[in-house]
Amino acid sequence: MIDFIRMHLKAGDGGRGIVAWRREKYYPNGGPAGGDGGDGGSIYFAVDTNETTLTKLRFTQTVKAGNGSAGLIKKMHGKSGEDITIKVPPGTMIRNAKTGDLLADLTKEGQVVCIAKGGKGGLGNHHFATARNDAPEYAQPGETGESLDITVELRLLADAGLIGFPSVGKSTFLSVVTRANPAIAAYPFTTLEPNIGVVDMDDGRGFVLADMPGLIEGAAEGKGLGDEFLRHIRRCKVLIHVVDMSGEAGDPIDCYEIINKELMQYSQELAERPQIVVANKMDDEYSSMYLDEFRKKYPDLRIFEVSTIMHQGLKEVLYAALEEIENAREIELENPDVIEETVVYRYEPKRPDFYVEKDAPGRWKVVSQKVDNLCDQYDLDDPDQAYQFALQLGRMGVDKALREAGARDGDQVIINNYILDFKD
Repeated sequence: MIDFIRMHLKAGDGGRGIVAWRREKYYPNGGPAGGDGGDGGSIYFAVDTNETTLTKLRFTQTVKAGNGSAGLIKKMHGKSGEDITIKVPPGTMIRNAKTGDLLADLTKEGQVVCIAKGGKGGLGNHHFATARNDAPEYAQPGETGESLDITVELRLLADAGLIGFPSVGKSTFLSVVTRANPAIAAYPFTTLEPNIGVVDMDDGRGFVLADMPGLIEGAAEGKGLGDEFLRHIRRCKVLIHVVDMSGEAGDPIDCYEIINKELMQYSQELAERPQIVVANKMDDEYSSMYLDEFRKKYPDLRIFEVSTIMHQGLKEVLYAALEEIENAREIELENPDVIEETVVYRYEPKRPDFYVEKDAPGRWKVVSQKVDNLCDQYDLDDPDQAYQFALQLGRMGVDKALREAGARDGDQVIINNYILDFKD
């Protein structure tokens, strides 16, 4: 089942600004006129209700947005890099693969989130003209676009989920009560991907029903299709537990207990989700015998007798499921905090661009990948570039942070592979 993808994202780098001069006929002493570089492209994820799986992303290991172009003469802006929008089905969750932090939970049509932001284009030399230097030979390099590894996970947005061993009749149940057309056959794991259908009730109400891949013993540890199955049903408000009372799938009591054991091992919260028990294949000659034994084992359990092939007993199950779904919806409205991961977007918390630490008496260290990258873009042996680098540090607040940490005139400051003198 294609419902879990890992990929690397690389947003576009900003284009460099350029050094250029005004060379028109009547401006013999024209000043700096280097244009700014274009911004790098960003990578977005957008909900598309026409998508139902992550299959299209199956072989996508890396996604790169376009880089910004360099600036142009006459202060003209370089072309921005092309953005990339990846369309995913509703129910898609995006996480930082390294930290596990939730970056986006996309549940509704039209939702769009930027996951990797492109770098800003560098400024042309006309921005750096000052009274001290009215002919700057420096232009700013573009910023590096964000780069990260992510996981993309699909959890179906169904109100109710059909659970049970393989080949107990879940797909047939779905096909009968909805307009879905799942693959149906008399062998295990016919359903390799979840199927969804809409149940339309006689009174005008309805709900979304999903047929999940069948479970086997050990699913909570990842055997069979267990991991994929259990991931999906976490969003369902009610579980319709289909038990094969003919005995073809195994002893009904054992099957029922194994499924619930797997739910408990995977998630305590999931095991406590409302369940509707359906005794299926009641048209079989041995079903009554197995059902009697089942009722003796669970005398207080409400059991719905059905025959999906004969279309018998289904309406009662659907109304019971709808009642549980509406109860769950009321609880969610009254207690929004109990809804699991209900944020539309939850961006990864932005970490500080840098921090200052004391390395030794009279020596400080600026710790920051962003500052290190910036330092690599300057030639500090060039006085003009060293001056521009110092101005950039001041704009970022590095000077202020050093001062607040206790740095004094003459102290040493370590940035990247350089040791600089601090001047307040």
